[in-house]
Amino acid sequence: MPKQRVVLGMSGGVDSSVAAWLLKQQGYEVIGLFMKNWEDDDDDEYCSTREDWIDAVSVADLVGVDIEAVNFASEYKDRVFAEFLREYEAGRTPNPDVLCNAEIKFKAFLDHAMRLGADLIATGHYARVRERDGRFELLKAVDASKDQSYFLHRLNQSQLSRTLFPLGELQKTDIRRIASELALPNARKKDSTGICFIGERPFREFLNRYLSFRPGPMMTPEGDIVGEHVGLSFYTLGQRKGIGLGGSRKHRNDDGNHDAWYVARKDIATNTLYVVQGHDHPWLLCAGLAADQVSWVAGSAPAEGPLSAKTRYRQADTACTHASLPGTGFSLQFIEPQWAVTPGQSAVLYDGDICLGGGIIDRPLQPA
Repeated sequence: MPKQRVVLGMSGGVDSSVAAWLLKQQGYEVIGLFMKNWEDDDDDEYCSTREDWIDAVSVADLVGVDIEAVNFASEYKDRVFAEFLREYEAGRTPNPDVLCNAEIKFKAFLDHAMRLGADLIATGHYARVRERDGRFELLKAVDASKDQSYFLHRLNQSQLSRTLFPLGELQKTDIRRIASELALPNARKKDSTGICFIGERPFREFLNRYLSFRPGPMMTPEGDIVGEHVGLSFYTLGQRKGIGLGGSRKHRNDDGNHDAWYVARKDIATNTLYVVQGHDHPWLLCAGLAADQVSWVAGSAPAEGPLSAKTRYRQADTACTHASLPGTGFSLQFIEPQWAVTPGQSAVLYDGDICLGGGIIDRPLQPA
């Protein structure tokens, strides 16, 4: 019986490299696919594509798998980056990793893999897939500190039925140990952070190239103007650094101290940025949210009632009550108020370890 062919996304990082070795050990025929998703000003200063390709090829040679490069830059620009800019222009804070997984890694990549004769695809994400009663479930990774199901919540039954996550049952420490034992050239390579098209470059400088912006007043809930913002697109709810405000005598707290300033709200109509002092200011707390652009792993919404949710990556699950809204949206009511719930980010629902899907936060619902 011929081996099943698995096309694996290889980024040049340690996770996908160890995934290649694991799949080989499990008896699959493995083909590595290196994706280039960004071409504009792709240089070594900020984006490490050239170095990553060299690492991926070196690992493929050592592990004994074929590898090829594929350019998805056009698809990425049309399906991910354009939406990223639209969201920022609307004053929201998008998560391009969620969109990239849905549109590139599990759509353009999957289609290309099928053309290569793949039976299955695989990635180095920390997550698990389980088949039960003919349906496929997306599960959290065993290593809770590395779980990436939040970024994968828009995957559907067709995509999950053809996907392997070789790292889902392992701890990150296991991955590093295996890489060292195999003497992989990237065994000590740092995990990538951020978005490739931004890399480590200053975020505001990057957005300046693509977005028009208009300065406006920075105001407190009491109506005091305390500064000027450089453009609403450059701020996100809960932001503390880079606001340009220090403590002021006029806005001391009850103890006479200068509490830090936080971005609390954006008023697009008046181009006003509202800022508050103190991490626990009521304007930063949220009793619930409304979400749209919904996607459910099972293909239909879960039953209304108690579940848990994340409103940002690396947040602990928080207890909530889920209800459907007219159309395809949903609302969440939190058992405990949540901090800095941000329009444009994903609200992802869970039933224990099962990731049910989610939607894009449209608006927070403030405490009464």
